[in-house]
Amino acid sequence: MQNRNKHLLFMVQFAILAAIEAIFCFTPLGSLPAIGPIVATLAMVPVIITAILLGTAAGTAMGALAGLFSFLVWTFTPPNPMMAFVFTPFYSAGEISGNLGSVLICFLPRILTGTVAGLLYRGMMKVAPGKEVLACSVSAAAGSMTNTLLVMGGIWVFFGAQYSTLVGQAMIAVIGVTILTSGIPEAVVAAVAASAVCKPVKYVLSRQSH
Repeated sequence: MQNRNKHLLFMVQFAILAAIEAIFCFTPLGSLPAIGPIVATLAMVPVIITAILLGTAAGTAMGALAGLFSFLVWTFTPPNPMMAFVFTPFYSAGEISGNLGSVLICFLPRILTGTVAGLLYRGMMKVAPGKEVLACSVSAAAGSMTNTLLVMGGIWVFFGAQYSTLVGQAMIAVIGVTILTSGIPEAVVAAVAASAVCKPVKYVLSRQSH
């Protein structure tokens, strides 16, 4: 009976976080203004919180779900049609078309966000079990930056030549500015949100289990 209750609690938590993920991906609530026209997304926050609260495997699964949601958004209602080819093979910008690399860019960084956040959190808790806020913050920031760096790295690897035709010869500078003005704010937001949410939830659940 106890195992059944734990499984039910796990499923409820995962479903709630999946619903929040859907809201962040499919509505404007998932975007925060960063610097100028740059927007910081909240889409990785539920993935990271899932990894910390429910485990690395659950975080990885939530990352895959985030990738699917992102794929649907960029395929059917792209925020920037000129850049949609980066995330879906069903779009093109002039002679530039998406391909299998688009699918990898859309899914792999999201998946690995949950994996990195979950593994790092559990590793830090083993080394310093009393530093839960620090573990939440560091693992959340690392997970968020994993997504940013892999997306931008994927653009460099799979669409370097094509992307440079859109942004000119300053592609490296554009990628660097994107990391600084979008990736870092997203990492800060993720760190604050994870530490604010995960420790209280863990405390409440631990009290209820006794």
